[in-house]
Amino acid sequence: MDNDVAAGNTSSTLGHLALGLTLLAFGLGGTGVIDNVAATDAAGLATWVGGVTLFLVGLLALRAGEAREGTAYAALGAFWFTWGTAAGGGASADAVGVFLLLWALLALTLTLAASGGGLFGQGVYGLLFVALLLLGIGALAGNDGLGKAGGWVAAVAGLLAWYGATAAVASRPTALRRRASDESAPAAS
Repeated sequence: MDNDVAAGNTSSTLGHLALGLTLLAFGLGGTGVIDNVAATDAAGLATWVGGVTLFLVGLLALRAGEAREGTAYAALGAFWFTWGTAAGGGASADAVGVFLLLWALLALTLTLAASGGGLFGQGVYGLLFVALLLLGIGALAGNDGLGKAGGWVAAVAGLLAWYGATAAVASRPTALRRRASDESAPAAS
C-alpha cells in the first residue's frame, strides 16, 4: 500500500482526526479571523477531543505495540487536556509562553521521531512545533502578530492532520511520490 497513513490503522486515523479538529479550532481561534472567537473558545474541544480522545488513542496504540504513535498521541492528549482545562484561567503571559515553549519541545521531538514515518507525519508535527514556538515567543514578548501567525500555522497543521485522517478513511494515498528523474537516477557507490 502506498499510503503514508495506512487505511487499516484505526488508532492513526482517529488520532489524526482528533488532532486535526483540535488544531483547526485552536488555530482559527488564535488568528482572530472570526469575530468574537478566540483560541480559549476551543478549550472544551481541546479538553475532550484533543485531550481525552488523543490520550485514549495513545494508550490503545501503545497496547497494540505502536510505540511511536502511542507516545505521540498520549503526550499530545496530555498537552491538550492541560491547555484546555487551564485556558482562560488567568495565568500570566510569561507562564503561558513558557508552557507553550516547553510543549514545542515535545512537538520537535515528535517531528524528529517521525522522520522514518514519512513526510506527512513530519509535516503535521513540524507545523505544530512552529505554531507552538511562535505562540510561546509571542506570549513572552507580548507580540500579538506572532500569536496570530502561530494560529495560522496551527490551523494549517490541523487541516493537514484532518486531510490525513480523511484520506485514510477513504483509502487515498497521503505519501508524496518521487519524481520520475529521482527513481531512474543511478545509485551512488
